[in-house]
Amino acid sequence: MRAVSGRPKNAVLAALTVLALLLSSCAQIPRSGPVGKSTDESAGNINVPAFFPEAPRAGASPESEIEGFYSAGSGYEDDYAVARQYLTQAASVSWKPDQRALVFRSAQVVKTGVENVFNYVLDVAYSVNADGVATQLPEGTKESIPATLTQVDGQWRISEIPDGTAIPEETFKVIYGAYPIYFYDPSFTYAVPDVRWFIRKKTVKSMTSALLGGPSPYLKGAVVSAFPSGMKLARESVPVVSGAAQVDLTAKELTEASAEDRLRMQTQLALTFRSQPDVINVELRANQDLVRVEDNGSVLPPVRDKNVPARQIAVSNNELVRYENNKISPLPDMQPVSALGPRAPAESPVSQSVAFLNGSRTTLYSMVPGQPARALTTRSTLTHPSFSLKDWVWTAGPGANGATELVAFRPTGVAEGAAVPTVTLAPYWLAGRKVTDFRVSREGTRALVISEQNGKARVQVTGIIRAADGTPKELTAPITLVTASDPDQGVWVNDSTVSVMKGSASANVIPELLSLTSAQPQLLAPWPDLVAISAGNGPEEIYGQSEDGIFQRLGNGWSPQLKGPIDPSFPG
Repeated sequence: MRAVSGRPKNAVLAALTVLALLLSSCAQIPRSGPVGKSTDESAGNINVPAFFPEAPRAGASPESEIEGFYSAGSGYEDDYAVARQYLTQAASVSWKPDQRALVFRSAQVVKTGVENVFNYVLDVAYSVNADGVATQLPEGTKESIPATLTQVDGQWRISEIPDGTAIPEETFKVIYGAYPIYFYDPSFTYAVPDVRWFIRKKTVKSMTSALLGGPSPYLKGAVVSAFPSGMKLARESVPVVSGAAQVDLTAKELTEASAEDRLRMQTQLALTFRSQPDVINVELRANQDLVRVEDNGSVLPPVRDKNVPARQIAVSNNELVRYENNKISPLPDMQPVSALGPRAPAESPVSQSVAFLNGSRTTLYSMVPGQPARALTTRSTLTHPSFSLKDWVWTAGPGANGATELVAFRPTGVAEGAAVPTVTLAPYWLAGRKVTDFRVSREGTRALVISEQNGKARVQVTGIIRAADGTPKELTAPITLVTASDPDQGVWVNDSTVSVMKGSASANVIPELLSLTSAQPQLLAPWPDLVAISAGNGPEEIYGQSEDGIFQRLGNGWSPQLKGPIDPSFPG
């Protein structure tokens, strides 16, 4: 998830950062309200400030009480003890601050037409639920939180208030952090990050609860968990003792799990706790009794952040070539395709299959060694082909009725002249939009989708739901990433980062790095006339191509590589 910035003032943000780093024991921040009870006993991030909010003042007005209540949400220690002082006794017992956090750009208390009832009106940037799943909301999104007050011993107190807290954006950036929790692809071969937002202090319990709760909506059906549905923590903490995170789970589900499943559970937790410096290993417990986890070699550890090969496929002198170590060479055993005017080539990461578009980008071809190119589909326009690990090659273009369709083909292993397995999808969330790029992630469970409508681009990540044999069935409702421009193309850089840009043959182009773990896009150095982008393993292996040749990102600039080949692309 990526957050809308709301244009905070630099001075305010800098001051908050200094407080977080230098005054960790006594920093004061106006308002906050982290999701998740601070009941786990791990040391967490020691650089996170502790907060000492102001208690209710005698004689304060109802409006001041409401503002004070949400300001006191910064005091998450002792289960929001100070914030509860603003509530009546009954409300203090029933209020659940951990249900959600609304992150706002601005807020004000507004009277209603009902006596002693007020609204706390927010311009909401995004919301974060109890499991740390954040949802971006467009600027201007308003939400009103109703608050009913009554007098107790002559002082105003809140008698009715919805569960949850409200936090200014500047404060959120100081006390919250983005943390990946990990699930598996359906084959248990690859680890897939699911980024959540938790308070930076004492995150181990929050991460564990989120993991047991299952994947974010956009990953449901695309990934799997070793933990069965219904398994819960047996106690409201995950202590870390001498580097061991003691995860105490409900006994029945844990003891009935197979040895392989218990090992996968332990591995999934260990991957999730990688960001926690105080966690060295993971212990599974059933009602506090240590459960033995045996590794007999039958379960291989999942691959995290899968790498791509160092080579790229490209076009040179109207033929497909291999581009590697700044040199070009012929593709092994491939027939000539110059008559088709190949562009935008792609190479399978698991076989020798390749795909490409014709010169007008209206026909998708696939090819395997020893066979001529095979036309898969022809449409008025098509996106750059993209292979998944299951050897399905994807593209997007308008269907017969003009509506956008995503089409996947599996030509590998199909005899010449035989029908190629094909899947056509038309997600509702792409209605009225034109897809300009579609790229499958390296572990195959997600896809980067760039689309536009009326000149405005949208960059999204969707989950790919597949049948048991790997055939694509559905794309999930996506998450949206925030960009500084209106890009028309993008590539995966690693398992949680993409690079996007709007290509232009006649202007400076500024590529962007969009990370699922960051609240802001990172602008890369501008370079003139970039029309294509590719990426290997990590941000230093980003390549751009212009009329003057291929350039590789180098620090804050670009280093010239080879001139001649065009449309380079790493396998995938």
